[in-house]
Amino acid sequence: MTSAHSPAPTPATTDLSRNPEAPFDRLTIGVCPDQWGVWFPQDEQQIPWRTALAEMAEAGFSVMETGPWGYFPQDAADLKHVMDEHGFRVVAGTGWGILHKEEAWPETERTFRAIAETHAAVGAEYMVHLPPLYRDDKTWEFTDDRQLTGEAWKLYVTHANELGRILKEDYGLTMVLHPHGDSHIETPEEIARVFEATDPDLVSFCLDTGHVVYGGGDPVSMIDEYPDRIGYVHIKAFDADITREAHEKDWPFGQTVAKGASVRPPAGLPDMKDLVAKLATLDKDLYVICEQDLYPCDPSLPLPNAVKTREFLAECGLGLKHA
Repeated sequence: MTSAHSPAPTPATTDLSRNPEAPFDRLTIGVCPDQWGVWFPQDEQQIPWRTALAEMAEAGFSVMETGPWGYFPQDAADLKHVMDEHGFRVVAGTGWGILHKEEAWPETERTFRAIAETHAAVGAEYMVHLPPLYRDDKTWEFTDDRQLTGEAWKLYVTHANELGRILKEDYGLTMVLHPHGDSHIETPEEIARVFEATDPDLVSFCLDTGHVVYGGGDPVSMIDEYPDRIGYVHIKAFDADITREAHEKDWPFGQTVAKGASVRPPAGLPDMKDLVAKLATLDKDLYVICEQDLYPCDPSLPLPNAVKTREFLAECGLGLKHA
């Protein structure tokens, strides 16, 4: 295992991020810190970013979504330096922001502009909007209503469109909304409602396969149903039995993860061979970012776990194995 003080690995001469054979040649596999158990910018239970970055390269990844703003360096020059050093191309940033409360909008806009400025400068193409949860990530206490209604729903739509416009016009980035357990964009009905209300020219969708399963949906069917809205993918699997029990007992999402709901494929749903084959039918360039909700985890777990994930996904047609 690469330590935090080991020399950076030499970037691979062969690009493992894309399978050159049709129909998979427009799908590019990448990674983000979630695959290494990272949910927060700073947290004592998380792996230091230098260690995670070295291990991500060792696992064969070369395409990066940077994850929580503040985990990796926030200065564009510093971020580019460390990513170049480890052979990574940054394709997306990730931001958290409240859209459904007027008083929160100025801070959301400021945050996304800061993230966008850095990421546009290093060549990113996408910005992932993570929705606020109605239960706290750590305490699991309710912090908001379960559903958006009335003025809150109108504000959500208005600000989603506005954020998409800002990112597109001012920074050249495409915004993708991300579904999430314990959020206002979780179930198939909630996702459909968002699609119907938002401007497709401004608001795209991150198909997070694990969260769609958690919300009771079928990611494979969703590709057929909304081919034009899917612009970006997080690929991960959830255990069906644990997910079912979580909803029956109304567990918080964090508790569900702590009980092992997020699993390494081929375990869990969706069926990755079916999913990758279906993504390939879209016949458009897609970044498919590896994730597994592992917070918190033993620091020795992510590297071998990610290598096995990559090897299996390569068997499904996504990316290539190490020679």
